[in-house]
Amino acid sequence: MHGFSFLDAITDSHPIPQSFDQPQIAARLADLLAASGTIDETLQHAMQALLADARAHRVLAAVFAHSPFLSRLILRGPDFLCRLMQIGPDQCMDEIRAGVRALGEGGVDFSGLARRLRIYRGQAALAIALADIAGIWDLNAVTGALSDFAETALQGAVDALLRIYAAQGEINLTDTKFPSHACGWVIIAMGKLGARELNYSSDIDLIVLFDPERSNYCGKRNLLDFQIRFTKELVRLLQDFTEDGYVFRTDLRLRPDPGATPIAIAVEFAESYYESAGKGWERAAMIKARPVAGDIELGQSFLKNISPFVWRKNLDFAAIRDVYEMVGLIRSHHGHAEITVPGYNIKLGAGGIREIEFFAQTHQLIAGGRERKLRDPTTLGIIAQLREKGQIEAEAAQKLREAYIYLRTLEHRLQMVQDEQTQTLPKTQEGLDHIASFMGYAEFAAFDADIRRHLEFAAQQFQKLIGREDAGENNPAEEIALITSPDTLKQMGFSDPARAQAIIETWQSFRYRAFRTQRARELLGQLTPKILHAMANTSDADGALLRFDDFLAAMPAGVQLLSLFSVHPWLLELIAEIMGTAPGLAIILGRSPILLDAVLSPEFLETFPDVEQLAHDLDDALEPARDFQDVLDITRRWANERKFQIGVQLLKNLISGDEAGLALSRLADTLLRGLLPRVEAEMFARHGVIPGVKMAIIAMGKLGGNELTFTSDLDLVFIYPDTAEVSNGKTPLSAGQYFARLSQRLINSLSALTGEGRLYEVDMRLRASGSQGPIAISLQAFRTYHEESAQTWEHMAWTRARLVCAPDADAAEIHAIIRGFLTRPRELKSLAQDVALMRVRIDHEHHSDNIWDFKYVRGGMMDGEFITQFLLLRYAQTDPGLLHTNTLAALAALKERGHIPAAQAETLVTAMRLFCDLQQITRLCLLDRADMRHAPQPLRNMMAIRSQAGSFEQLETRIKQAEAEIATLYRHVVLAAAGLDAEPDFPA
Repeated sequence: MHGFSFLDAITDSHPIPQSFDQPQIAARLADLLAASGTIDETLQHAMQALLADARAHRVLAAVFAHSPFLSRLILRGPDFLCRLMQIGPDQCMDEIRAGVRALGEGGVDFSGLARRLRIYRGQAALAIALADIAGIWDLNAVTGALSDFAETALQGAVDALLRIYAAQGEINLTDTKFPSHACGWVIIAMGKLGARELNYSSDIDLIVLFDPERSNYCGKRNLLDFQIRFTKELVRLLQDFTEDGYVFRTDLRLRPDPGATPIAIAVEFAESYYESAGKGWERAAMIKARPVAGDIELGQSFLKNISPFVWRKNLDFAAIRDVYEMVGLIRSHHGHAEITVPGYNIKLGAGGIREIEFFAQTHQLIAGGRERKLRDPTTLGIIAQLREKGQIEAEAAQKLREAYIYLRTLEHRLQMVQDEQTQTLPKTQEGLDHIASFMGYAEFAAFDADIRRHLEFAAQQFQKLIGREDAGENNPAEEIALITSPDTLKQMGFSDPARAQAIIETWQSFRYRAFRTQRARELLGQLTPKILHAMANTSDADGALLRFDDFLAAMPAGVQLLSLFSVHPWLLELIAEIMGTAPGLAIILGRSPILLDAVLSPEFLETFPDVEQLAHDLDDALEPARDFQDVLDITRRWANERKFQIGVQLLKNLISGDEAGLALSRLADTLLRGLLPRVEAEMFARHGVIPGVKMAIIAMGKLGGNELTFTSDLDLVFIYPDTAEVSNGKTPLSAGQYFARLSQRLINSLSALTGEGRLYEVDMRLRASGSQGPIAISLQAFRTYHEESAQTWEHMAWTRARLVCAPDADAAEIHAIIRGFLTRPRELKSLAQDVALMRVRIDHEHHSDNIWDFKYVRGGMMDGEFITQFLLLRYAQTDPGLLHTNTLAALAALKERGHIPAAQAETLVTAMRLFCDLQQITRLCLLDRADMRHAPQPLRNMMAIRSQAGSFEQLETRIKQAEAEIATLYRHVVLAAAGLDAEPDFPA
C-alpha cells in the first residue's frame, strides 16, 4: 500500500485547473509511464499507484496541459515526483534545503557545485509549483518557500566558494566549520527576496558589500579585485544556463550608483552614499533589505547604520510625490496607464502588483520612522497594519489583500508556463483562454471580469493615496501646487516644505469635517496664505502648522472659526503663536475650540480675576448642571478656559512667572471650594451628614505656597473635627469612615478622566504617616502626630501649609496646631543635619545635572526652598511672624527681621524669581520636559529676551551663575550650621 500525503492534503475548496488539451495530457502521461521504467521496481510500483489515483491525475493533467516547463521537470525526474507525493511538500523542501546546505560543507568542485544547485532548484521549482496548483499552500507559503530556497542556495554557494578559495590559499577562514562567519563579505537581498515574497521565476536583486578590516584575504591581488572576482564567480555559479538549467538570474543594479561603482563595494562607502546622496526610490528599496548570506553580522550592522536614511523621524509626506514620480516613469516607459487585459502587464500596469506594493511602501516611508509596526517588509503585513490603525477601512483592506493575492497567483501561473520572468498577459485570445484555464476558470469571461475588478480597485486606492484622482480642471492638488511650491515654503521658514505642502493639499481636498460647506471652503481658500505666513512667523513653523492641522482636523465645523480669523486677523496670529510655542495650550485649545470665544472678551488679556470673582464665575458656570457628571465636565471646561487665559497672558509676557503661579493657585483653590459641597451633596443621598461637622482642606507644596505651575499635582491634607457622632443617612458612617470616603470622592472628582480631560493629579503623601496613614485625619490625631512623631522634613513641608477651606472655629484651631509645632524650640545643629540629610535623600532619588531642571538640580529651587525652610524653623520659635507659605514672601520677612543678610536674601530672591519665570515657561511650552537642547532656536531667543539676557547663551550663563550662588549659600547657611564641610553620606 502506497501512502501519498501530498494528495491527502488536497481539499475540494481549491479549484485545480481543468484539463485544457486532452491529447497533450494523454501524450505526457504516456511519456511519464515510459520514463518510470528507468527507476527501480519499488518506485515503479509507487508510480503506477500514483497514476491510478484520480487526485494525482487531476494535478498532473493541469501541469501537462499548461506548463511545458513543469512537464519537463516531471519527465526528467519521476523518482522525485514519487518522493514528493509520498512525503508532501513541506518535508520535501526540508530535504532539498538540507542537501543545499551540505554543499557548503565542502568536498565539491565548482562544476559539481553548479550542477547540484541546478538539480535542487528544479526539484524545488516542481515541489513548490505543485503545492501551489493543488491548493496545499497559500501565497505566503509559496513565496516563503521560494525565498527560503533562494536564501539557502545563496548561503550554500557562498560557503562552498569560500572553502574553494581557502583551499587555493587566497583567504583564511575565521571559522572552518562556518566559513561565512566574520568573513567580511555579505549579500544584502533586496526586493522580493529581501521581503521573503519571491515570485516563481524571479530574478534576485542583490547588493554585495565587504569590509576591508574584516576580510581575511591573503592572495597576491588587491582586496577589491578579489571581492569583484568572488562576486562574479558567485553570479556565474547561479545564473549561467547549462543543460541542467540555471539557479537564479541575479541583478546587482540596486547597489549605490551602479553606473560608477564595482559590483562589490566597501560598506563604508555604501553608508556614506546613503547618508549623503540616497534617493527616494532607494529609501523605498531599502525597506525590504535583508542580509541573507555571508557575514550576516556585517549586513545587520550596515542596515542599522543607514536606518536614519530609511526611517525618517518626522512624517515624510514628500514620499507621496516620490512614489508618484516613480509611477509616472514606469507608466511612461511601459505604457500601461489604461487597464486592458490582452497584453497587459499585471505588475507594472495601473492597479498592478507594483502599485499595491507602492501603496504599502508609501505609508511606510511617511510614518515608518515613528511607527515601528509599519516596518514590516511584506505587502500583506503592511495592509493588515494599516487596517488595524484605521488608516484604511476594513472592507478596502480586505479587497486590496484579495487583489494582491490574486495578481501574485496569476503572476506565478504566467511564469510557470515556461519559467520566464514575465508578468505580461498573452495578447492572443487563445493564449488568454489558456492562462484563464490555468487559473481554474471554465470560461474566459469570468477571468476577464475578475482581473479587471481587482486591477480597477487597486488603481483606485493608489490614486486616492497619492491625491491624483481625476477631478477635472478644479483638481485641488494641482491648484495648490501652483499656489505653494517647496522653494517658497522653505523661504518662508518651513524646514520640511514637503510636509507643509502635503498638509495644505489635505486641506484643499476638503477631507476634514470643518470644510464640508461651500462657505467654509471659500474662507479656507482666502485664508490659506495668511495661515501659512502666521505659522511661519512663530518660533516653530513646522510644529505650529502640524498642531494647527490637528486643530482643524478635530473641528466639527469651520465656518465660525474661519470667519473669526477673517474678521480678527490678530486672533490668527495669536493662535499661530500658541501652536508654535506652547504645545500645552495647543492641546487645551484642540480639545475645546470654543475657548476662542473667550479670547475675544475684553478682559481676557487684562488682570486675572481674584478669588471672589472666580468663585462667582464658577457658580454661574455650574448652575445648569443636571447631575454630578455634568459638574465634572463643566468644571473641566471652565478650568481649561482659565488655564488657557493664564497661559496666553504668560506667553504674551503680560504676567510674570510668580504671578502665573498665584493665578493658577487661585484657580485650584476655587475648584476645591466649589467641588467640596457638591461632593458632599452626592454623599448625602446615602450617608447623610454629620451635623455641625465639616472637613478642612489644607494645601501643601506649590499650591500651599501659591506657586502652582501648569503641570503641578495638588498636594493636599484633609482634617476633620473630633467627634463621636455618626452620619444621619440611610447607611450611617462613623466620622473616620465618612470623611475618608468624602476625601476619596473629592480626589476622584479632581483626577477622573472624562471627555473634557482631568483637572489635576492629587498627591496625598504629606498627610500624617504618609502613604500608610488614613486619607483623612481627626484634629486630635493630627495634633498628636506632629507633637510626638513627625520628623523634621515633614515640618519643613508644613512651612508651606495653607488652609483652603474650613469652618472658622476649626480653622483657628488648625492654625494654632500648625504654628505650635513650627515654632517649637529646636537644637540648631540637629535641625541643620536633618535638613542636609533630607536634601541628600532627594538628590539620591532625583539627581539632575540639567541646569534647566530647576526643581532638582543642585543650586536650584529646592536648595533655595530648603534654605528658606531651615531659616524659618530656626527663627520662628522666637519670631512667629516670619511664617509665610510663599517662598519669596518668607525670604522678604527673613530679610526685614534681620535673620538673613540683605545681600544673601537678594541673591536668593533674584535667582528664585528667574527660576520661577523660566520654569513656568518651560512647563507651558515644553510640556514639562525641562530639556532646552531640543527646543527650537526661536523659543530660546524668546526666553532670552524675556529674561533680559543678550542671548540664549548669556541666559544659560546667568542660570549657571545663579545655581552656583544658591549652592554656595546652601553650604554657608545649612551645612555650616550642621557642622559639615560637605554633604553628608547617603544613609544605607
